[in-house]
Amino acid sequence: MKKNNLGNIVFILLVLLTVIVWFVFPPINDGREDFARTYAGEVMGSVVIVLMSFSLFLAARPKWAEPYFGGLDKMYQTHRRTSTSAFLLLLVKILVVPITLENWRLGNYLAFVSFFGIVAIVLPTLAPRIPFLNKLSGPTYESWKKLHRFIGIFFIVGYIHALTIDALSAFIAINWVQIFFIIGAISYLYTEVFGGLFKKSVPYTVEAVNHPNNSVTEVVLRAKKDPIQKQRAGQFLFVRFLSDKHMNESHPFTISSAPHEDVLRVTIKACGDFTRHLFANLKAGTDAVVEGAYGMFDYKTGGQKQIWIAGGIGVTPFLSFIRDLETGLNHDVDFYYTVRHRDEAVFVEEIKAAAKKHERLKAHIRYSSTDGSLTVEDIIKNAGGNASGYDIYMCGPLPMVQAFESKFREAGMPAGNIHFEEFNFK
Repeated sequence: MKKNNLGNIVFILLVLLTVIVWFVFPPINDGREDFARTYAGEVMGSVVIVLMSFSLFLAARPKWAEPYFGGLDKMYQTHRRTSTSAFLLLLVKILVVPITLENWRLGNYLAFVSFFGIVAIVLPTLAPRIPFLNKLSGPTYESWKKLHRFIGIFFIVGYIHALTIDALSAFIAINWVQIFFIIGAISYLYTEVFGGLFKKSVPYTVEAVNHPNNSVTEVVLRAKKDPIQKQRAGQFLFVRFLSDKHMNESHPFTISSAPHEDVLRVTIKACGDFTRHLFANLKAGTDAVVEGAYGMFDYKTGGQKQIWIAGGIGVTPFLSFIRDLETGLNHDVDFYYTVRHRDEAVFVEEIKAAAKKHERLKAHIRYSSTDGSLTVEDIIKNAGGNASGYDIYMCGPLPMVQAFESKFREAGMPAGNIHFEEFNFK
């Protein structure tokens, strides 16, 4: 069993165990006509609480859990799956549970508050292209994130609903589910209220703002006191800038400096509202808050022969790799850096200088407008016609990474030899 999939396996087992607990310790049949439907509804409601507790736990970004999922990006994929599963099961529960307008209690009203609150938050994520849903969440990552901050409230309201309705008597099952409610509630409060007390975020100051070209910003950050801990080359962080309301939102960026440097550097392409505003307005002296570092994108865990592929601003983790080569390179690496036009490339001279210094590093700079697009066939040909013995590390636009992954798999590359991170936290 791979360690980086252990977290998902544990989640699945806990969901199955929740269902088993309900059947091994069934509720008392109190003679109501709709007992079977009520019983099924309570089982489904319990599973919804378990799944949502997983989502809230993962949203808290616990660093210690990363190895059990394969990195924070994989944790967020699991977060989306558990949230989606909970939402769909909730819809089924609404259809199964008998609903009457007689003898309503507080819990019945809370059920509708919780249900419509969760629908309003989750549905725009599942169907963002539906116009009225897009208006609800907003088109940007910032507005989506603000909306999602309320989901824990509706999770808590939903659990209170379960305690205040005419529920079946199932002491053991109910107390088993209560464990997951506590986990979910604590995770939510940690994320939204108490995270600062545990030094989850670290204060920094923007020491310098550089523009390597007309669309990229290199931000140099210095810790006000103690820097973030346990950083590895290739990891990423979350940063927000406090002096500007348009930049006071936490965003993930790959660290492009080496771990041994006394500053943090992030290299950011202006390609969205936030990053374009940052390019035009961020100044030295701005206060910042940094959280991290996260990620399992680490070439040092790979095999002796490696291929690195960077597309556009996806060069950033590889800059960190290269800048970390103080004691030399212990792998044979072919590094492909591709951009459309020559003026889009950043730190090319530094990459070439590193290749001259480290003979085991071979740099291939590709400008697709003049040299043609980089292809998997080109890479395999340069590897001697067979790349199956290589570890592949990729970072770039997701369509490019997915296309390259598919082509490498078709060429016989084992899935475990292909490494990339997906920065899609929405």
